[in-house]
Order: sequence, then C-alpha cells, then structure tokens
Amino acid sequence: MNKVLLIEDDLDMQELLVDYLKNYEFEVDAYDKPLDAMKKLFAKNDYDIVVLDLMLPQIDGFDVCKKVREKSSIPIIISSARGNLGDKVLAYEYGADDYLAKPYEPKELIMKINAILKRVTATTQIKKIGEFEIDESKMQISQMGHILNFTKIEYEIFLLLLHSSKKILSRESIAKYLGSDYQNIKDRAIDMHISNIRTKIFDDSKSPKYIKSIWGIGYKFIGD
Repeated sequence: MNKVLLIEDDLDMQELLVDYLKNYEFEVDAYDKPLDAMKKLFAKNDYDIVVLDLMLPQIDGFDVCKKVREKSSIPIIISSARGNLGDKVLAYEYGADDYLAKPYEPKELIMKINAILKRVTATTQIKKIGEFEIDESKMQISQMGHILNFTKIEYEIFLLLLHSSKKILSRESIAKYLGSDYQNIKDRAIDMHISNIRTKIFDDSKSPKYIKSIWGIGYKFIGD
C-alpha cells in the first residue's frame, strides 16, 4: 500500500482528500501544520509521495517544497488555489513533480499520483553498475545502451558478478547461486559460460576490464 503525506490546512478539503485517497487504498497521514509534517517526513522517511498546499500557516508551501527537495527526492504534487502561471513555474523550479490548481476533481489527483508512482517504479527498476544497466523485471542487462544477448545461465552468472562487485566468487559459489537446476554444473562449464560472457561484453581475459580470473578460485567483477 502506497503512503501519502498530505499537507493541507483547509480541514474540509483535507477530509475530502483523505477519504478519497483511502477509498483508492492509499495510506494517508494528513497535517494542517507544515512544520509538523516535515518533522514526520524527515524522521520516518517512509512516504511514497507528498501532496502539498501552498497557502499554509507557519511557512509558505514553496518553502516547504524547497526544504523537502533539499533532503529528499520524494515526488511532490502541489495542490493549490494559486493557479497562475508564475506560481506553477516557481513550483517546478523548487522541485515539484506536478501541479493541480483548485478546484479539481479528487479523481484527477488519484490519476496524477498513480502516474508519478508508476514512473518512479519504472525508474527504480533500472540499476546502473559501471557501464552496465540491469532491468531485473525484464531479465535484461545492457552495456552502454546495447542489450546483451545472454542466455539464461549467462544472465544469472553475470548478474551475480555485478551484484558482488570486487568480491571474489568461487566456481562452487557460482554453481550454488544458480540453484538446483544447475547443481551438477562442473567447473569447466562455469569457465565456458564466463568465456561466452566475456565475448559478449568485449572483455579480454589476458587484460580484463570487467571480469578478472582469480587463479585456482574463480572470478570477480572489477568494472565499476
């Protein structure tokens, strides 16, 4: 369940949005005082998105946006009656991800939240290690934008090497990682798969840039 931090001092509006968000299975913490909200955000840091009004007591919403962005990359949606172009531009300059001018249908807020969270999730699925990008959801590894044409076992071995960067992996530990489907795999087979991986990533075993052989033991990734 995604968790929303709502900062809204109009209590009627706050109640409306809380009820609507909960109906769409969001967990919501709502505050009318921005300083309390920021204290909770920075202390717990377990929210997925912030919905922020601009006209607030204690501190202006723009300053809240700026302070949050200085400490966190959490997505921020501005929800405000101040709908002129200047305010929108300033909000984006301070790090807001989207802007909703009141009045609006709560359904529109749900759509914007879902769109942002989907984009954030898609982005976080890609992990970069050196020249390589890993998309485990698609079981793909790319090298400088080029998708590597690995077999399943080559993908699994190289993924292990990438995640174990700078660590020496024995052939036995590689075989064990591959699981029961490969429990009878021999050292020579591991070496063959490593050789195939090296060919596909343009690595030279005599002068390695990515995978170094550790004599008598196994291999380690050195390329980040």
